[in-house]
Order: sequence, then structure tokens, then C-alpha cells
Amino acid sequence: MARMTSSDRPLLNRRLAEFGTTIFAEMSALALRTGAINLGQGFPDTDGPEEVREAAVRALRDGRGNQYPPGPGIPELRTAIAAHQQRRYGLSVDPDTEVLVTAGATEAIAASLLALVEPGDEVIALEPYYDSYAASIAMAGGTRVPVTLRPGEGRFRLDLDELRDAVTDRTRLLLINTPHNPTGTVLTREELASIAELAVERDLLVVTDEVYEHLVFDDAEHIPLASFPGMRDRTVTISSAGKTFSFTGWKVGWITASPALVTAVRSAKQYLTYVSAGPFQYAVAEALALPESYFTGFRADMLAKRDVLAAGLEEAGLAVYRPSGTYFITADIRPLGESDGIAFCRALPERAGVVAIPTAVFYDHQDMGAPFVRFAFCKQRHVLEEAAARLKNAGR
Repeated sequence: MARMTSSDRPLLNRRLAEFGTTIFAEMSALALRTGAINLGQGFPDTDGPEEVREAAVRALRDGRGNQYPPGPGIPELRTAIAAHQQRRYGLSVDPDTEVLVTAGATEAIAASLLALVEPGDEVIALEPYYDSYAASIAMAGGTRVPVTLRPGEGRFRLDLDELRDAVTDRTRLLLINTPHNPTGTVLTREELASIAELAVERDLLVVTDEVYEHLVFDDAEHIPLASFPGMRDRTVTISSAGKTFSFTGWKVGWITASPALVTAVRSAKQYLTYVSAGPFQYAVAEALALPESYFTGFRADMLAKRDVLAAGLEEAGLAVYRPSGTYFITADIRPLGESDGIAFCRALPERAGVVAIPTAVFYDHQDMGAPFVRFAFCKQRHVLEEAAARLKNAGR
């Protein structure tokens, strides 16, 4: 039998073979080439608070963070994160042993999964899911088990029976995202209580992505899963500064968890970036201490933008699921007589001068997501109004 040589072997690790260039890179390049309004990738088109930016400049000038910061993160930021968890949610967190600063939430997710998952372990993720979830599970050697959020009564809903049925003897971890990207669903207290009961009953670890914790609308409420009975010592809670303070390029994220879980995640994280964003950590520490008026104003501004874009999408003929959280809107293209979201998004820049993201790329069961498209509304109001005007051409 012929022996396989190195030249016969694919260059890319087989665990990553299914992952090519991200849809975000493809659609952003399309926006650049066509001059279309980019409502695909979720980054604001204005910077966050001036006082936070000035705090970063001040740190740079004072020489704070210009060299390697401490591996777990600077003490000022860890203390600010702990204070935020106590003030917001009544969660007591030790800044010295229960906080770890990361290079954004994406690294926090990767480090958590690399640390906690071994080959053969199953990881349940809510589908559709942020694309880095799938890649991180694959890099850890785990098996992805999707549980699909299905549209109904104006929102995407979690079937708790389906979630329970997905758990097997090989299930190691639940990967929960609320407020949920891309659907905008915010899990209710009752749903979270059921997830917590299941995790305790089956002795599961849970990683929760809560980066949109400050972007909840209408009657929705963000409740950390770690606050439920039995969850404190089995939950890794992830958040970041990028979404809340509109400095996505700074890549400052964090986890809060028990000392044992933080130690495990840090063991993986230290071999990824080791440390990052030194001066920005000082600025984020100040950002987390901003008065409540900032957070309420930020939320109100995003709510108004949500409604501008939602109205424009509805006027263009799409069926809209108004999100209870995040800064994304999911729309159904079937009222336009279309059913292929990927083809629709690739044609939309030429057709209407707007870029969106096809939600199908966030599904294992792509047929479930085929007719759905995601639009970001974290843009200036006049940009959203112009996009809404252009989208009227989408159905013509």
C-alpha cells in the first residue's frame, strides 16, 4: 500500500477543513468593491465616548500598558469588572482569582473551549451561532451539537425539550449566547432557569457569551446564567468592551468564573495571545465606571436605530423579527418571492447598494436558515435611513 507523503497531505489541519474565508470578509470586500452601505459586519461607524478614548491616550502617554501587562489583566480592569458584576447583577466576583482579561470575547470563547473540551466531547450550541463557536469547538476536537432556535410569534424561540433531548453521556458543555447573535433573542428568566436545572442535573459545564448584555430592548431583561442556583461554579461568563463602548478594534474582553475555571481557561489563553491591549485595558476600566446615564443613553440610541431600520425593511417588503437585544435584525426574504439568502446577499449590493449577511452560514442545518438575512443597525441614523431608501429597490 502506498504511503501518504507530506505533499499528499492537505496543508490545513483537518479539524478546520470546513472553515474557509469568513462570510464577513467576503461581504465586506463586496461592499468595498461596489460602494454599498455595509450593514453586514457588526461594527459601529462612530467611536465611543470621548472620555474613554482620552483615557487610552492618557495611558499611552503615561507609559501604562505600553509593555506587557499582567497575564490575567491589569488590576484596575479586573477590579472594575468585578464591581460591574456586583453592581449590575449582585454577583460577587474576586478580581484576583475569578476574572481573566482576554483579547476580545472571541479569544475568551476559544480559550474556554480549548481548556474545557477534549476530543470526543460534545458541545451543544444554539443554532444559528456566531461563526467562531464552530471553529473553536473544532480546534478543541469536540463535536458540535446544534439546537435550533425557531421563529414563532415574532421571535426566535428555544425548544427546551429539544435542548434536553440533545444532551447525551458525551455532552461536556453548553455554549449559550444571550442576547443572541444573530437572531436578537434574549432568553427569558424561565428559559434560563430550565437551562440551569438541566446543567445541574446532568453535571454540565456552561460557557455563556453575554457581550450584548447592555443592549436589551422593550421588556427584555438580561440575566446572567451564573446567577441561578447551582451555576456559580460551573459557568464561564464572557463579555467585552467592544459592543458596549463602540471600540471594537481594541479587543478587550474578559471572563468571570470560579477560581478553578479561571485557572483552566488561563492555561489555554496564555499560549494564544499571552497578553494584549495594555493601554486600552486602563481605558476600559474607566469605561465600566461610567454613570448609568451612559448605558441608558446608549441603549435608547440603539433602540431608535433598530426601529428606523426595521421600518425600512418592512417597507421594502421583508418580514422582520424585531430583536429584543443585540444590534442586529433578522429578516425573512420569502415575502419578496426569494428563498436563498446567500444568493440574495451576494446580489443585494448591485441590486440595492446594501450589504447584509446570509444567516444560513451560521447553521449546521442550512435549510433552516436559508430564507433569513441579518442586518446590523449600529450605524449612524442617516446611514440607516439611506440604506432603508435603497432597500426599497430590493423587491423590484
